[in-house]
Amino acid sequence: MVGWRGWEWSWRGLLAAVLLSGPALAQEQVAEAQPVSPEAPEGVSTDVPAPKKAKKPKTEPLGENPDAADDSKDERTLRVFGRVFARASADQRDEYSRSLSLPSARVGVNAGFENIEAEVSADLSSKSLLKDAFVRIADGHKRLRLYAGQFKAPFLARELESTWDLPLMDRGLVVGYLKDTNQLGGRRMGLMGEVRLKEAWNLKFSGGLFQGAKDETGQHTSEDASARVTVRPFKALTVGASSYLTQVMAGTKQYAVATDGTLHLGALALSGEAVTGRLGLGPFTAQLGLISYLLPLTHDWALQPLAGAEALQLHGDVVGRGWATVGGANLLFSDAFKAQLQAEHALRPGDEAPGTEYSLQLAMRF
Repeated sequence: MVGWRGWEWSWRGLLAAVLLSGPALAQEQVAEAQPVSPEAPEGVSTDVPAPKKAKKPKTEPLGENPDAADDSKDERTLRVFGRVFARASADQRDEYSRSLSLPSARVGVNAGFENIEAEVSADLSSKSLLKDAFVRIADGHKRLRLYAGQFKAPFLARELESTWDLPLMDRGLVVGYLKDTNQLGGRRMGLMGEVRLKEAWNLKFSGGLFQGAKDETGQHTSEDASARVTVRPFKALTVGASSYLTQVMAGTKQYAVATDGTLHLGALALSGEAVTGRLGLGPFTAQLGLISYLLPLTHDWALQPLAGAEALQLHGDVVGRGWATVGGANLLFSDAFKAQLQAEHALRPGDEAPGTEYSLQLAMRF
């Protein structure tokens, strides 16, 4: 047991070293490629101040936001990224005992050449170390794309939103119950196609087959299927629908369909989603809503108050419900740091009575 844990930590350390060595290698290649200036006459300085490069805004990895690098014109790209989330919380269900955790310590590398991209990311704080590992191929106009590897299935707008861009600290009880408890969606090995038509209300359709969840014996069931379509009738509004079906080759046993909408009115952002389907316990419905407002304080600092609510209902032989309300504020610095203070009052699945949890989270990315 001790030998296994020692090997595991050694492997994690090696992976982190490989991922983090990317910038140094890239810098060495750039330095070697610099032309040598001819010798100037004696007394004439050859020192030329390097022009200042405009600071590029940080973009999320493709595994978190597939549209992150769509506007890139570079033929070759190499990008190393990472983020760290540190959280402290006190939960009424545990008599407000303090809890410290590291929800995410992610590092990764993205490489692109013309119309081919590859990305690998790992979370050093997670039991499942590997997060995303896939190749994406596109046609010349980037209207057609093919994904192969491990990535998020196209199901639930809340699950597909980037963790950094999501104002909440986590995705909430509905996503947790469907994805973690009932194995609908999330990151899976799979093959997915995507069609984008910007001239048709920015229509985007994604669909594919994904590796099924493990059964009681630890074996993967037959393949699951997932699809999502979104349109943007005007710049401020995006509406979509998604679905997830389990074991489509052997008769679907669980399924879910969802509709969602996101509205941006200047600094105000509103989003909502409704889900229905059938789980192992029977039919269910769920609703999610979130509102936030971005209030600039200085050139780099901003305050983001937020409020959200969600609910889950089971309608089969087992009748149950869960709900949650959340409120708080995020303090943002540029696009690299944020401090989040939030309070959640919820009746989670399995709870006998509602409880309140207070959380403070510090996050930084590079």
